[in-house]
Amino acid sequence: MISLDTIRNLFDYNYWARDRQFEACDALTEEQFLRPLGNSFSSVRDTFAHMIYAEWVWFERWLGRSPNQTDARGLAPDMFPNLTLVRERWHSVERNVQMYLAGLQEAALKQPLTYLNLRGERWTYPLGETLFHVVNHQSYHRGQITTLLRQLGAAAPTIDYLVKFDAENDGQAAAARS
Repeated sequence: MISLDTIRNLFDYNYWARDRQFEACDALTEEQFLRPLGNSFSSVRDTFAHMIYAEWVWFERWLGRSPNQTDARGLAPDMFPNLTLVRERWHSVERNVQMYLAGLQEAALKQPLTYLNLRGERWTYPLGETLFHVVNHQSYHRGQITTLLRQLGAAAPTIDYLVKFDAENDGQAAAARS
């Protein structure tokens, strides 16, 4: 089991990488943002909407609720006709997740989390594993966003974890190499 500090760090990285991709998406036209490109979630917008939805669903589960499809109607892709609305909604979810993480204790990571998935099936995992799952899930879809940006001819930002680390540590790792 990874530590709570590591989980918090991974969530911070998650939001840093997301924001860099948002900045890259500023260069897209609305048509490009919505253009179906044959991905598992058709467009940049649809992929972001899925990521928001997944993070929101898990946040609800962490609070002891098991949302269903009806509960999440406000997170359907068509509710986000532009990047501004994607940003606003996701920042709202982020604030809630960050407050939740700030209030967690290390011992909670090993506690079981039981929930009903969207098909009504009961699942139980250690809480810490579900937190890790969310940031891993988001990394997978950030890779898709990178591909979609490139397909649209936009510059995809570098979002490697160590790029963030170097930025926060004034390039100390790079300096140590020389």
